[in-house]
Amino acid sequence: MASEIRHSTETSLQDLSTINMVFSDEDKILIKCLHLKGYTENKLPEKGWTKRGVNRLLKRLRNTGTVDRRPGSGRLRSARTEEHVETVNDLVLSPEEKSQTHRTLREISRQTGIHRSSRIICKDLHLKCFKRRRAQELTEANCAAPTKRAKLLL
Repeated sequence: MASEIRHSTETSLQDLSTINMVFSDEDKILIKCLHLKGYTENKLPEKGWTKRGVNRLLKRLRNTGTVDRRPGSGRLRSARTEEHVETVNDLVLSPEEKSQTHRTLREISRQTGIHRSSRIICKDLHLKCFKRRRAQELTEANCAAPTKRAKLLL
């Protein structure tokens, strides 16, 4: 009985994988070549392709002449454009004459209106984001105090 259950779950998983199947580049080329040789949707070799998927691919082949995606058919890159990358680059780095005047991620996001400025900084500019921390400025008196105390202990 356990083998029957295992067998039925394996076949159902195989059925699910073929329903939402994405064609590989090799499959697309093979289908295109077979279609050009005169094979119809029904006569294509059985490789687990769904009839609906093959029909969609052949329809695209007939309409556009290619099985590749149309250029610009994906999701648009709205935030990571060249203009935004240049703007964020100017704001991230502090000018040479005024060191330590760079802006934080939140300041850059507020000023530019770009929500994902951290992705531009990390992926496009290849910089790492650090949180700005307050630190004590060391003066000569601050540096001399520990050495003076150490001498008193000896």
